[in-house]
Amino acid sequence: MAKDLDELLDEVESKFFRPDPLRLDMDKRPKGGGGGTTHSNDWNRTQAKDSLRSTETFKKEDLDSLINEIFEEPSFDQKPLQKLKSKSSGNTSVRASLQGLHKSCSPVYLGGSRVPRGIGTRTSQRACDQLRCIGCDFRVVSYSDYMWDKSCDYLFFRNNMPEFHKLKTKLVKKKGTRAYACQCSWRSVEELTDLQTDHQLHWVCGKH
Repeated sequence: MAKDLDELLDEVESKFFRPDPLRLDMDKRPKGGGGGTTHSNDWNRTQAKDSLRSTETFKKEDLDSLINEIFEEPSFDQKPLQKLKSKSSGNTSVRASLQGLHKSCSPVYLGGSRVPRGIGTRTSQRACDQLRCIGCDFRVVSYSDYMWDKSCDYLFFRNNMPEFHKLKTKLVKKKGTRAYACQCSWRSVEELTDLQTDHQLHWVCGKH
């Protein structure tokens, strides 16, 4: 029985463990009587158990270190996110710069068809073509070389703005005049006019 156990332990050691120089020396020594053999068998079993424990501990430590390395690897998903953030910040700066290009008329002018349209200033007197009414929240339309018929009323503009094919029924041709209208107000203008002088209008520059 003890001999069979020795052979089994030898086979395990030969397959899974490196040969121990001490063990080789012990194997080369001549085997004595029963007491010596029993002591040798006990020593062999103890050495095999210790080697098995150390091997299992080594494998477990390697496995733990491998798992830690996997979890400690830097996340490659962060790079695309950083790129997206940089692109987003770039788009925001471009949008802000574009918004900075928008300008308002100061003062806001109305004018006949002979008055050029664009951004109005004290030095560049132009009729604003981006008017908006803060009363009805409609964009102000304008038609050069036209004036509004005297029969126009609030309900006409209320029901027909901003469709030109309906509005033209009340438009009268007049060279040099410009017809303005929103849903609640209308004007026929021939000369350059500062909008602030007409207190009944709620028109403002909608920015260019």
